[in-house]
Amino acid sequence: MPTLEAIIGLEVHAQMSTKTKMFCGCDNDAFGKEPNTTVCPICMGHPGTLPVPNKEAVSKAVRASLAIGCTIAPDCHFDRKHYFYPDLPAGFQISQYDFPLSKGGVVEYEGGTCRITRLHMENDAGKLTHVGSTTLCDYNRAGTPLMEIVTEPDLRNAEQAVAFAQELRRILIAVSASEADMFKGMMRFDASISLRQVGTEKLNPRSEIKNLNSFKALERALQYEEKRLRDVWEETGGPLKGNITVGWMDDEGKTRMLRDKEDAQDYRYFPEPDIPPLHFEAKNIAVIKKALPPLPRAERDRYAALGLSLSEAMQLMDDSSLRTIFDAVYAQTKDAKRSSSIVLSQLVGFLKADEKAAGDGPDAEAILELIAAIDAGTISANAGKEVLETMVKTGKPASAIIKEGGMQQISDDAALEDLVKKAIAANSKSVADFKAGKQAALGAIVGWIMKETKGQANPGKVNEMLRKTIS
Repeated sequence: MPTLEAIIGLEVHAQMSTKTKMFCGCDNDAFGKEPNTTVCPICMGHPGTLPVPNKEAVSKAVRASLAIGCTIAPDCHFDRKHYFYPDLPAGFQISQYDFPLSKGGVVEYEGGTCRITRLHMENDAGKLTHVGSTTLCDYNRAGTPLMEIVTEPDLRNAEQAVAFAQELRRILIAVSASEADMFKGMMRFDASISLRQVGTEKLNPRSEIKNLNSFKALERALQYEEKRLRDVWEETGGPLKGNITVGWMDDEGKTRMLRDKEDAQDYRYFPEPDIPPLHFEAKNIAVIKKALPPLPRAERDRYAALGLSLSEAMQLMDDSSLRTIFDAVYAQTKDAKRSSSIVLSQLVGFLKADEKAAGDGPDAEAILELIAAIDAGTISANAGKEVLETMVKTGKPASAIIKEGGMQQISDDAALEDLVKKAIAANSKSVADFKAGKQAALGAIVGWIMKETKGQANPGKVNEMLRKTIS
């Protein structure tokens, strides 16, 4: 048995985050809607209707292309891709074939790089639900604007494929090209895998796994199919005899044969006659490129320079709302360690622990109000943790929680001086020990005051006053 390696390439379909569909004015948010309620004659492919390209969708596809290093074609056009299936009402898909929007990019991910062959635009099909012997058609998703990103066969195992897909998702979100919400089906994968002997360059016939809708499914399907292809090689003495298409059955953890893989001629591509070609001026593309926000890799480098670990940086990159809060907290505190403690440890911990948290948890403004209260000495840092936990559970602002709970920190000099006198009188032995040079004895006196005030005395001021008074 020769030493074999897996050759993997991906086709990534990402829904562009626009208000309306690709070629009509229907609502682009079909998630959770009643079946067949966000449709019109255009996205249903009725005879005599004319598609009009969504300018915002084209703009987002351009942004995505530039973010992954692709070159925008000065001229491109849409094509008709013909196939007949119940979820495709027109009998063809409006896509791009020989003149796509962009070509030739590259994405760096943790562990390697993957070249991008092309990015092109198209509209989505509907959704089929199989109930026994009946198939139900929901066309709400028909016409949804998609970008399809096709990679070169640069990936060598399932783990690399997942790492690349995760980084691509971060990039698309960062440039506001797609929300890429996997739960809502906004990002899906077709994964092609073949085997070859190590040291050879030939690409053998491949198996294409269709419609993988999560990173876990992508990983499991590729791992399973690689093992299956290795078994086939061992049984037959070589690779597959021809390209095939398989489906992934997640509940069974295996693939099943669907059909032989189609070739381009099977789709009978020809230029879409109802949509004129698109033209892009180089100067306009340069302006768009210059306006792109920092990409995830640059942001991770920035967080690393602040002293955050890779896992902390990745945590922020994978949650935009968390990143917004962290950046706001750091901008106010200028302390990355403290910001990480508040946002990535305390806030995330409370959110995970409380499944009934109010909404998505406190926003950046609410967290900044809490930090301002701590820094002003209104409450102690320990009390701040309790306030944050209550904010997560109830959705109330910090000021209301502090007022209702009587948690204001005692910082008044006169009140603290009185407490210090009482503490010295009640802890004569600790006072004597401290005078004898035992620094730890002071902690016992501070502890007495904190117990008497239920933690509300300002510990910094108490410590300072005790040292001055005893000395």
